[in-house]
Formats: sequence, C-alpha cells, structure tokens
Amino acid sequence: MGMPREVAGFDSATGMVVALARFLHGLGTPPLGDPLIHLCAALGVPWLPQTVLIPVRQRGLNPDEPRRAADAFDRTARALLDGNPDLVLHHMHDPVQDRLTLRRIACFRVKRTRLGRAYEEFLTDVLEPGGTVLLAECRQTWPVSSRGERHVFQFGAVGGLPPHESTAAHASATICAATGFRPGGGRRRPWTARRRAEWGFEPGLRDDVRRFAKERGYRVARLVHDEPEDLSTLVADLYRRWYRRRGRPTNRLLIESFMLLDPWWTLRTGSVPYWTLFPVRPSLDRLHRYLDGADTYDFMHLGLFCHGVGSPGSVSAAEWRDLLGRAGVKGAFAGVSPRRYPADPGTFFEFPRALRTIPQRHPLPEPLTLSEVEAYVGGQYFH
Repeated sequence: MGMPREVAGFDSATGMVVALARFLHGLGTPPLGDPLIHLCAALGVPWLPQTVLIPVRQRGLNPDEPRRAADAFDRTARALLDGNPDLVLHHMHDPVQDRLTLRRIACFRVKRTRLGRAYEEFLTDVLEPGGTVLLAECRQTWPVSSRGERHVFQFGAVGGLPPHESTAAHASATICAATGFRPGGGRRRPWTARRRAEWGFEPGLRDDVRRFAKERGYRVARLVHDEPEDLSTLVADLYRRWYRRRGRPTNRLLIESFMLLDPWWTLRTGSVPYWTLFPVRPSLDRLHRYLDGADTYDFMHLGLFCHGVGSPGSVSAAEWRDLLGRAGVKGAFAGVSPRRYPADPGTFFEFPRALRTIPQRHPLPEPLTLSEVEAYVGGQYFH
C-alpha cells in the first residue's frame, strides 16, 4: 500500500520487473482471480498480467462519497500517468464489495498499453523460435467517467448487481447525487462504457503485441470472451478431459472464489477447478447450470471469498451448503467458516491449508499443447 506521493513516483517498467521476478521465484499468487490461471497451468506457460493493482493509502474518506474520493486523487493520478505514458488508470470505487477496504485505501488499477522492456525481454528469453503469444481479451465493460487523458473513474463493480442497480435501489441518496445516477436506473449526466477495471482488456496492448511478434517471428493467438466466468465451464471440462486421457480420477471438484485459487495444489490433488467471480447469485446460478450438465462429482470443496460485510446480491451460507449437497459422496467448505461468512478473515489463510488436507496426491501431468487446447475450444473463443 503506497502513500499518494509514492504512487506518483511509480515506474511501470520497474513494476513489471518485480512482477516477473516474483513469478520466476515462485512467490506470491496472481493479483486477480481468473480461470485463465488454470489454463496457463495446464499449458505449462507463464501468465503475465496486463492489469496491476496499486492500493493507495487514504484517510478520512467516506465510502459513500465517491465524488470526493475521485477528486482527492486527481493530482496523484496525473503525476502517475505523466511518468508512465504506457499506462491507463482506472480508479475503482465500489462501496458494495469494497466497503471495508475503502475506509483505508483507494484502488488504482493500471493497464499496460505497451509491452515494455521487461515483458519483451522475458518473452524473448522464454519463447522458442516461432512460438505463440496468447492474448486473453475480456470484453466486459462498465460505466465510467473520464477524469482526464488515460484516467477514468469507475463507480461500482460486478458482484451481484448490474450497473444500473449499483446506485439505484441499493445505494444511498448521497451516492446517487454524487455520481449522477438516480433511482430507476437513469443517469442525469452521461457516462461512457469502457473495459472493466479488474478483468477488462485494454485494446491498445494488442497492436504492440502484434508489432513485437512480427519483429521476432512469433505467432499471436487471441482468446476472446465477454465475461471472466465465461471460461469457468470451459476450463473445468478441459481439465476433466485432460485428467481422463492421463488415466486420472475426475470425481473431485474444487470451487474457487475470486482470488482464492491455487493452480499447483489443484493439479497435485487431482481436482477439477471451477472458478467463481464472487459468492453472489449470478455465480451460484452459473455453477448450478454447470453441475446440471456434468457427470456427478463425488467430492466437492468450496472456497468463499469474504469481503467482511453482507452486500446486495450475495448468497447465504445455507444456500452454498445446499450446493455442496449435490456431491455424490461428500461436499465441504474449504477454509471458510459458514458461521462467520461473509466476515471470516481467516479464509485467506485457511483456504490453502484446506487444499493441503485433501489426501490424494498426483504427480504433475504432462502439459497440454496449445494446439490441443485450440482444437478443444474451437472458434468460439480463439481468434
């Protein structure tokens, strides 16, 4: 977490070098949950983020005063962007999902529009001649207001409520007035739709990747999807098929939640990963639809991301327990207390421990090839 003056001096190239160093030494976890992490694990390739989260320390800002929050960091944002012409900044303010964290931090998410030296050197080192750079392009959008060149303010976020409801029936009059939204879903002043702060792909990077690939003789493939959860069923089915072809059991499902995921232990325990965005109604409904069309899993392990407060769109522990009842033999919560949920801070430590208690152990399988994945996925997502 940085002070505003420290954030203003952030250097994107240095940040990427740090990110790559952490990957090379096997430290840390992905900065944002995504089923693509498991796709990369199946392929045995590194996952390089376009988006980086910069938490900025703040004091005395009310989560229900988004306009004040936006104004408070304009100078910091401008200094950051002036020093990093390859970045686009999304200042995200979500008083529903991030209500507790907004009391202490502002969420800056920066997106690269160019690879930069660190990524180019890394890719040159690890790619074989004629290798492939795979771009994961999520097209999900959200209303934003422009705060200046390469700087937007995003109020609200995906997590159970669609954009027009984030400030209507479920938010205070203070929020509605400050953001220009009004009850009933209308807006007094126009906001523009832009790729989401967390998962949305900033298209400017695509041209630079193509330029880099052309100069070095690499191929570019694109995995295009509308929402991050669009790939959850695809990845789960791909893993089940992969395990079956390798002679492994396919009867254990690991249900992940936002940043609660672990690709290494997923493979070691022979689990099929199914990633959910948040413990919210749309994610639960998607998961039920997946289970309706899949062969029964004997064992199900459920992680639930806990952001500390009950919020509109969230699903009760009782409903998640009912979901676990669909397991053929046993379903269990993984590292979260249903009694404390959604205010169980221990889940961030207990989730990885819960994975280590799964008794089955398997050697890491031979990775899939990109051609195998492309053949399985087909033209619906690959371009």
